Amino acid sequence: MITDGETETGALIVYDGQCPFCSRYVRLIRLRRSLGQVQLIDARQDGPAVAELRAAGLDLDEGMALKVGGRWYHGDECVHMLALLSTPSTLFNKLNGAVFRSRPAAKLLYPLLRSGRNLALKLLGRSKIHGSPT
Repeated sequence: MITDGETETGALIVYDGQCPFCSRYVRLIRLRRSLGQVQLIDARQDGPAVAELRAAGLDLDEGMALKVGGRWYHGDECVHMLALLSTPSTLFNKLNGAVFRSRPAAKLLYPLLRSGRNLALKLLGRSKIHGSPT
């Protein structure tokens, strides 16, 4: 279910809906049931969560964001937290966890993921979220 609000026991993931890697990632990740409902929000659809991120000075062209427990995690912190909150229930989650549960690895590798996103957008003829060229 894609909505724009946070439940008491849930989380929000704000991602680039036109990026094939971002879209696939948020659909493949399996998070712990104890986290509650996880709401996926396309950053290209303006809404309260996107406005909140912008007001906080977080650039969605620099990384996806996760809100859990009232706190935003952005970019490498986001993928690190998603790895910590995920279950080892699928091969994808096992690989994601093996790489991104390490904070230093997430910090080192996230810029490569962002570069891959930017290249994919460029090859697909899509703009960045804020309309700037890739």
